[in-house]
Amino acid sequence: MLRRTSLRHRFSLLAIVAALCGPAPAALGQRSQPTDTALQARLADIAHAHRGKVALYATRLDSGVSVSLDADAVVQTASDIKLTVLYEAMQQVRAGKAHWDDKVTLQPGDGVSGSGILLFLDTPQTLTLKDILTLMVIMSDNTATNLAIERLGLRNINDRITWMGLKDTHLYKKIGKPAAEAMPADQPKYGLGKTTAREMAEVMERIGLCEFDQQPDAARSTPISPSDAAICSVAMKMLRNQFYRDTIPRYLEKLDSTESGSGIASKTGSLNAVRNDVAIVAGKSGPIVLSIFTYDNADTGWTADNEGELTIARLAKAVVDAWSPAGIDGKTLVPGLGMRPLQSNSSTPPSK
Repeated sequence: MLRRTSLRHRFSLLAIVAALCGPAPAALGQRSQPTDTALQARLADIAHAHRGKVALYATRLDSGVSVSLDADAVVQTASDIKLTVLYEAMQQVRAGKAHWDDKVTLQPGDGVSGSGILLFLDTPQTLTLKDILTLMVIMSDNTATNLAIERLGLRNINDRITWMGLKDTHLYKKIGKPAAEAMPADQPKYGLGKTTAREMAEVMERIGLCEFDQQPDAARSTPISPSDAAICSVAMKMLRNQFYRDTIPRYLEKLDSTESGSGIASKTGSLNAVRNDVAIVAGKSGPIVLSIFTYDNADTGWTADNEGELTIARLAKAVVDAWSPAGIDGKTLVPGLGMRPLQSNSSTPPSK
């Protein structure tokens, strides 16, 4: 579902970014969070049966209770790095540097192999920024991803990752295209991008809670403005309509959600020996963030019953059964996830 990777910025540049933006926010790993030890033991049993490696981080956003399995192991992102592209797009729309209806042209030679449909279209084609981001998220379209990286700026995406305080997450380069700069030594190991289960959970958490500030915890009591809510609604709609649903949603969506809307907003990533999924699950007991990466997998097949996909599905079911036994409800998948108030009586127009 992916391919190759991006640029590392020099430490001097990172120092400049840090000086301009202020101190990096405390990442999830630096927060004190209680652990559900009984659930963690159950998850360890499921992971032990998997013929490969598992990295997992999950948290109940209402209580802060968490579970983790090798959550700080640095792993291949596959397509999950595209969440950082989406988040940077949200930030640029908020700042007026980009707009959902900005025109983007698919030119001859832009198409790259892997997942997606743009590769098969006649060129040139004119799309909007929202169009290409939607294809990037819902179908994991690699060509659309490259168009988004070009429009938003690879350096901007990685600077945003640094701004968030994520120390082990990086997007190396466009997919299936030569690198514009010399690659860092670890790029061949990770391919398109690297991350940890804990760090990618934080990216998804920011999107779900509609958090744009550098220090997210300080903003949780701050009402979400109508313009911010409009931006986050666009992103959440993309994630809720994820096409690939054989991992986290597999055992959780018991009914057809096409009319009522899914209770799971997710982004998957796959390579031959890699299966990943990062999601917000709208538990009836409260929202849950799940970040699950399987890698070095023995099963490298591309069937619906791939072992990595089944393992992720079993882990997700165990978490939701423990934390939200009444099931899930998509009505709470709104900006702020019901945990942040929405501003009212504001004259601020929605962002376009």
